[in-house]
Amino acid sequence: MDRRTFIGSVAGGLLAAPITAVAQQAGKVPRIGMLLRGAAPPPGQPSPLLDAFRAGLRDLGYVEGQNVVIEYRWPEGRDERLSELAIDLVRLNVAVIVTQGAPAVRAAKAATSTIPIVMADIGDPVGIGVAASLARPGANITGLSLLDADLDGKRIEMLKQAVPGLTRVAILWSGNDAGMTLAFSRVEVAARALGLSLQSLAVREPDDFPGAFDAARGGRAEALIVTAQPFTLRHRAQIVDLVAKHRLPAMYTARGFVDDGGLMAYGPSLSDLHRRAASYVDKILRGAKPGDLPIEQPTKFELVINLKTAKALGTTIPQPLLLRADELIQ
Repeated sequence: MDRRTFIGSVAGGLLAAPITAVAQQAGKVPRIGMLLRGAAPPPGQPSPLLDAFRAGLRDLGYVEGQNVVIEYRWPEGRDERLSELAIDLVRLNVAVIVTQGAPAVRAAKAATSTIPIVMADIGDPVGIGVAASLARPGANITGLSLLDADLDGKRIEMLKQAVPGLTRVAILWSGNDAGMTLAFSRVEVAARALGLSLQSLAVREPDDFPGAFDAARGGRAEALIVTAQPFTLRHRAQIVDLVAKHRLPAMYTARGFVDDGGLMAYGPSLSDLHRRAASYVDKILRGAKPGDLPIEQPTKFELVINLKTAKALGTTIPQPLLLRADELIQ
């Protein structure tokens, strides 16, 4: 091989494998820890959010199993396990920890003050106290927030379009999530601005769901907003069944509920956020300090409507709302 060919092949190899200088010097492939929500998908079943994250890494030249290793940790529906799983990742001395949701980032933050943490999706990182500000989060945490100032108003506005004459709406949320306590006031302000009264339905245990729906009926709620939090996501099948039983038009904050039979969902694209989380990992592996990287907000949103559910409820979705939808489930 001549000198020019040799130099070209070396340069090409370096571009294809963007490992940090530290990792290169040590002769090691960087290891990413992922502290996730829920349970591991069955073998062979796709995982849209993880697939999006891995696609984001590939776009930046990282290929799992070749020039990067990923350690996955799921609590299997038991958030109390997140602390031990975070400690396990710290023990492995991963280069960065990627988290999903507030419980996971809290567990990671408690486990380490030195290993960088990238939040793939988090409601209000400043409100729950894991970041000093969006512009300069400080410490060892950065990532992406689900927070958008106009989001609550848009959801309620769409729900009002779908339910003509709507005056009373209830919101079902997890009382176990401190961040949601802060978010409730924003939803209340948005509802009041549209001339609606808002009823709070806080749940902490699965046994609380029937009582919450009885309270909604007692409060004469005409529609429902359901928040996407680890607890509500874990019990989304039960929630969707109760919503159908009580025949309440519902707006969800995550499309998973609509895939399971809910009426409609509007919110940030979680797949897009996970793809963008890969860029944070890349910057950190290249030497950036997480506390200096601003926390970014969502830029891509999706409206998904389940027409089969609308028919079962006897709800006619207005044409403008149908045209606005990114996806219609028949």
